[in-house]
Amino acid sequence: MNIAALPKIELHCHLDGSLRPNTILDIAKKEGIKLTSLEPEELQKELIAPLECESLDEYLERFTIPNLVMQSKENLSRITFELFEDAAQENVKYMEVRFAPLLHTAKGLDVEEIIQSVLDGMKDAENRYEIKGNVILSCMRTMSAESAFDVVEKGRKFLGKGVAAIDLCASEEEGFCGKFIEPIALAREYGYRVTIHAGETGIGENVLEAVELLGAERIGHGVFIKDCEKAYNIVKENNVTLEMCPTSNVQTKAVDRYSEHPINDFHKDGIKVTINTDNRTVSNTTMANECNIIFKEFQLGDKDYQQIYLNSVEASFADTETKEKLKTYLK
Repeated sequence: MNIAALPKIELHCHLDGSLRPNTILDIAKKEGIKLTSLEPEELQKELIAPLECESLDEYLERFTIPNLVMQSKENLSRITFELFEDAAQENVKYMEVRFAPLLHTAKGLDVEEIIQSVLDGMKDAENRYEIKGNVILSCMRTMSAESAFDVVEKGRKFLGKGVAAIDLCASEEEGFCGKFIEPIALAREYGYRVTIHAGETGIGENVLEAVELLGAERIGHGVFIKDCEKAYNIVKENNVTLEMCPTSNVQTKAVDRYSEHPINDFHKDGIKVTINTDNRTVSNTTMANECNIIFKEFQLGDKDYQQIYLNSVEASFADTETKEKLKTYLK
């Protein structure tokens, strides 16, 4: 199976974890932003998390440098365009990119300007390449519920114009869902779709609460439903799709090695899984790489690829016309 030539869909990719290192250097030099090093090889060591990370929190440290150069409209548009360009060049036909607008206000941009800038970059790429996309607005779990309300309200005007969903991300603590019930309920009322990071760091119960309390349609990662029967059952019975990110999960020590990843067990048991990069730069990966790793590790074949691709189509927050178009790429 030539995975490089096959159509791909990515549903879980963070903008600030997927910058080209040369772009960071270029912007830093132009704007006088101080970096630890201006040497590409040294910078990459700061941007890429090792497979031997000790935890999710250590992994998240890699996002500090990218955010330094993501504080202007021009830079946000450029970085988004380049991400979609990179994805299109490896035959990704549809991608949902997520980012937290509140991380990009350090130099005075307001949330609406930030969202519009990202959408501009995405639409430029759509016009130039055979790729379609949507944007997911992430709210930081380390921030207040009020901050989530702010993102929900200011993102509302962009619904149906490139913004499709709301997300909760960042460091995962047990029981985080209770704090965000009201803003996520408001988001659903406005028409946002809902995907929630949960079950990435050993707390399967968070997945259960993400579905029951927040109405999550998809779960980012969800690895630890393997240790929580109630969470496992609600994911399976409610057809909640898991956005799985194998390399990232090894780096954050959700699993110790690829062979221990539960994606194949979930897949064989009828749970809807998808394959994603999470962060192309921080995890030093691509969609082709992630698929190759999993398909070789678990000896999966063409039918498995088709099923996982169709899982991604159906779980995507794309409109019906786009979904039908994406299905044709398999024929």
